[in-house]
Amino acid sequence: MSQRAALLGTITHDLISYESGLNFEGIGGVLYQAAVLCGLEKEVSLYTNLGAELVPQVKEIIESWSHLDQTGIQYVPGPGNRVELHYPEKGEREEVLKSVVPPLGTAQIVKELPGFGMLLLVLNSGFDIELKDWKKITDSASCPAWIDIHSLALAKKLQKPRGYVSLADWEAWVEGVDYLQANKQEVASMLGHPQRLPDEEEIARFGKRAMELGVKAVFMTLGQEGGIVMIPEGLEKIASSEAESVVDTTGCGDVFCGATAARLMEGKDPVTAACFGLELATKAVNLTGVEETYLLTLHHGRGTGS
Repeated sequence: MSQRAALLGTITHDLISYESGLNFEGIGGVLYQAAVLCGLEKEVSLYTNLGAELVPQVKEIIESWSHLDQTGIQYVPGPGNRVELHYPEKGEREEVLKSVVPPLGTAQIVKELPGFGMLLLVLNSGFDIELKDWKKITDSASCPAWIDIHSLALAKKLQKPRGYVSLADWEAWVEGVDYLQANKQEVASMLGHPQRLPDEEEIARFGKRAMELGVKAVFMTLGQEGGIVMIPEGLEKIASSEAESVVDTTGCGDVFCGATAARLMEGKDPVTAACFGLELATKAVNLTGVEETYLLTLHHGRGTGS
């Protein structure tokens, strides 16, 4: 399999706050996946619309990422995709989307698809790409495709807290995809009951339906509890090691995505790949930001053969 990845998503400017009083600010979004994939020496072509006001910060971060092809970055006017994230002591994080960029187009992506070993769509904002355009891309792709549902399960609104909503069209997003990533809350949205987390039977039924749509593996992340990998042969739980310390959990699912996809590109099976992804994500909670994530991957990820 080619070691080149096409990565689609949105670069965000994050204002992060915790109930404890800790606050962080920086560039995030799809750059977390890019940081991990580049740190693992995969060639990455990034396709994103980037607000003009964020360009200097982003350029400073990615200028040393030699494995990143920036020609798919389209510069658009305005403040870019800006989001406020608050982590309460318990429960899901609260998100307020302050501004967004236009959704991705397809022409350049479809033209450049041949030669990629993996296609990844990360729905950082829920405004990232229109369904019809995503279908054009997957219909044209000959390589495995990965989708992280993420913010697609949130109410599509600005300036107000975004609650989870039923995701009635999830099957259309997933059809033609090989790998599906979601957390337990996002699975609840796809099952049509976002106010109630799914039980084990519902999770198994969800995985079965995904397989019927052609998905080869569903990766359900469970935070500190680890994760679940669902494949046609069955369901396997994977446990995470205890983190040395927790500084910032933002981007941990993104680190899991990038690391797991990298191992899949190397020919690892989904469970082995997910174990590596979970290992790296657990280490990522000890730090904050995409720059530190890149350095973590360089120093740890390349030397890990699991």
